[in-house]
Amino acid sequence: MALRVLLVVLVLLFCAAELIQVSSLVAMEAELNHINQVVVRGGHRRLMQSIDCDGLCKGRCSQHSRPNVCTRACGTCCLRCKCVPPGTSGNREMCGTCYTNMTTHGNQPKCP
Repeated sequence: MALRVLLVVLVLLFCAAELIQVSSLVAMEAELNHINQVVVRGGHRRLMQSIDCDGLCKGRCSQHSRPNVCTRACGTCCLRCKCVPPGTSGNREMCGTCYTNMTTHGNQPKCP
């Protein structure tokens, strides 16, 4: 009888330890999601999600005549403006003035 009680107690302790471990993993995941958010300060303070600039720029520059140059410029624009327009060309207005007004040293549009 004592052996059965001991066995039940051990099983309950094991289950409790697993629940604690799972809850700590959930808390860590929530903290990581919070870290991936960026606070933008300005007239309208808002919380923006970080985006996958590498993947979006690779798609944007896939048909460009100089894809490496395009991807580098797109990555810079994406990091600063937190936006990449849809499609492989055009649609720059969808990202707003940050994206459309950025220029190179020669006053040429920087963002593809």
